[in-house]
Amino acid sequence: MRSYDCGVTVSTSDIDKAVGVLRAGGLVAIPTETVYGLGANAEDPAAVARIFRAKGRPPSHPLIVHIAGAELLDDWVQDVPATARLLAEHFWPGPLTLVLRRGRRVPLEATGGLETVAVRVPDHPVALELLSTFGGGVTAPSANRFGSVSPTTADHVRAELGDAVDFVLDGGSCTVGVESTIVDATADVPTILRPGGVTRESLEALLGGPLTAPSTSRVRVPGQHPSHYAPRARVVLVEPEKVVAEAERAQEAGHQAGVLAPAPVADAQVKAHAVVAVPASMTAYAHGLYGFLRELDQQGCDLIVASLPAEGGLGLAIANRLRRAAGPRHTI
Repeated sequence: MRSYDCGVTVSTSDIDKAVGVLRAGGLVAIPTETVYGLGANAEDPAAVARIFRAKGRPPSHPLIVHIAGAELLDDWVQDVPATARLLAEHFWPGPLTLVLRRGRRVPLEATGGLETVAVRVPDHPVALELLSTFGGGVTAPSANRFGSVSPTTADHVRAELGDAVDFVLDGGSCTVGVESTIVDATADVPTILRPGGVTRESLEALLGGPLTAPSTSRVRVPGQHPSHYAPRARVVLVEPEKVVAEAERAQEAGHQAGVLAPAPVADAQVKAHAVVAVPASMTAYAHGLYGFLRELDQQGCDLIVASLPAEGGLGLAIANRLRRAAGPRHTI
């Protein structure tokens, strides 16, 4: 057994088993600091195809390749701008994904047919040991059904994907709780394609200038579908001061209404089926967001009323996830 600084204990045999599954073309659920990923050998097109089948994910949606360190970047991509190297040096390991030109080792099956590939180094000791022992790249989208709430514990993965995963490597609860920030780093001036665990403010402070974060992009990356990160219950977004009234109206109309409410509101007598108090801290809110949505599903809510946080710091990522959760439900 080996204990890590994050308080998790994992046996060497578990790491070895996960590596064996990957080498045999299987699927391993791996812990990261953001969410659990559904991992496959990035150089095995057949294994990569299994990810899409297990998730019910359209094959045109590219995957992220996870590697063990920034020093391996040139093994997987080509034509790396100086700005991309600076970002990798500063934020890796960490919740930042860089989109760069695809190298020869990356099959088109992993990129949705694109000549770019998304790459990151996760900041989780179990994931890093797995990647180092495996000695290759691992494609790993979130370990859940396509479009649904991302998993932040091993139990979430088991409950949702069951036998579709060959092995679940339990690394405890994810510390960040929302996915990585995705940055298009193919040009000298990067663009944020998906807000996430590294804030726009942190990126801008390093680069010394403003970055755009458009709601839509010409570059296909994970998490851009109009409906994503969605619980079973329908999500309705309203202004903060209207959350209680909207929830009570929905309850009176016959819904089993759930509420994501700030603590002072949640402590009041809200006439709703279930109420979850969201933290004032955006770090704590991000860490708990997917768990809150799962909790309201488990309590039988068919509608969830929420408001968007201020979009500074991690609030930008939380707002992005809530908007996607409230989007029109996909069919594939």
